[in-house]
Amino acid sequence: MSIDTARPPVYIASGVRTPFDKVGGPLASYDAISLSVPVARAMMARLDGAKPDFVTWGTVIPSLTFSNIAREIVMDAGLDASIPAFSTVMACSTSMMGAFEAAGMMDGRSRNLALVGGVESMSRVQIGLSPNLSDWLRGFMAARTIPEKLQHLSKLNAKDARLWIPKVANRTSGLSMGEHTEITAKEWAITREEQDQLALKSHQGAVQGWESGFFDDLVIPVGDAAKDNIPRKDTSYERLARLKPAFDKTSGKGTLTAGNSSPLTDGAAAIWVGSEAGMARLPAGTPRARLVDYEVSAVDFRKEGLLMAPAFAVPRLLARHGLTYADIDLWEIHEAFAAQLAFHMKAWEDAAFLKDRVGIEPTFGAFPRDRVNPNGGSTALGHPFGATGARILSQAVKELAAMPTGARAIVSICADGGLGTVALLENG
Repeated sequence: MSIDTARPPVYIASGVRTPFDKVGGPLASYDAISLSVPVARAMMARLDGAKPDFVTWGTVIPSLTFSNIAREIVMDAGLDASIPAFSTVMACSTSMMGAFEAAGMMDGRSRNLALVGGVESMSRVQIGLSPNLSDWLRGFMAARTIPEKLQHLSKLNAKDARLWIPKVANRTSGLSMGEHTEITAKEWAITREEQDQLALKSHQGAVQGWESGFFDDLVIPVGDAAKDNIPRKDTSYERLARLKPAFDKTSGKGTLTAGNSSPLTDGAAAIWVGSEAGMARLPAGTPRARLVDYEVSAVDFRKEGLLMAPAFAVPRLLARHGLTYADIDLWEIHEAFAAQLAFHMKAWEDAAFLKDRVGIEPTFGAFPRDRVNPNGGSTALGHPFGATGARILSQAVKELAAMPTGARAIVSICADGGLGTVALLENG
């Protein structure tokens, strides 16, 4: 998918997010809406009386308490009720997909600036009734007389009297993200040692980012949470190596652990997407980058790995622009698991994979691993599904804006269902 060059240039400007905390932590009392409201208010405070032309927001875990979370956030945050708002869902790519949707809506006339965000309150997952029990209950409530209710009561099947609890698993396969990633890690011969080294680098980058002040204007305090509580300054390769497998616990060959996998996380994040005119509404000096192009990809995860779509998307995006890996100055790659980051990088350097499976001549060169996630990735920072897209884009934009004019970044997210989203950004 390529941006129409006849349209005005589209930019992404960095925004703010809550601290990212593990489930059951300082953000556990917030639901998806109340966790998003402080972020929306902080974003609006930066406009100094101006307003966006529309809002798009998303969350992945379903709730019966709302159908359009974007609109509920507009109302609860006290934004101008005349601002249209709609919701987006695309698993881990949710708020990145929201950015692409917003970019496609920019027209340089009535739509110049969008507030784009996402959230996940994984501590507040709503438990529901099974579909059959829901059907029975509706029938019972519709019965008008006591004899009718007693008759309907006799139709209750004990097997249907159970609760439905959302799982971090793929509906088609029934396997969790971690179980799928274990399979792909074995297929690509990704070692435990490689995963732990990548996880350690992620934690070190995140800790350094906090200590250097990089995150100070990207993260706002919410309640008792002032900063991310997941990055571990005291971790080491030796500590990571002692952790037991978290998903493949029986074969003796499991390599994914709690230390080299992103944790279940609460958090909300937002960014700005707009035209040149829209960017003029933001404070001077707000980091921004031009959205040059993007790719939305899908693979048949019954044949490829569940999280392999970006391995196909990145080469296609680069080939469309005649770029090599060395032409990209910054790589922000979502780390659902360190293994997933590892097999993406390995695939991008595999000539046979690029030619036979992606269908592109392998002319990209060696992959620059030293340019990946300089301020940490999802393994260390956390992964609230709906918020990760806005988090990683905001982080990439700030990093890229500090580079020379013309510097480029690739931002990549893998998503459940064999999906992926990739953006090509440029400073300038």
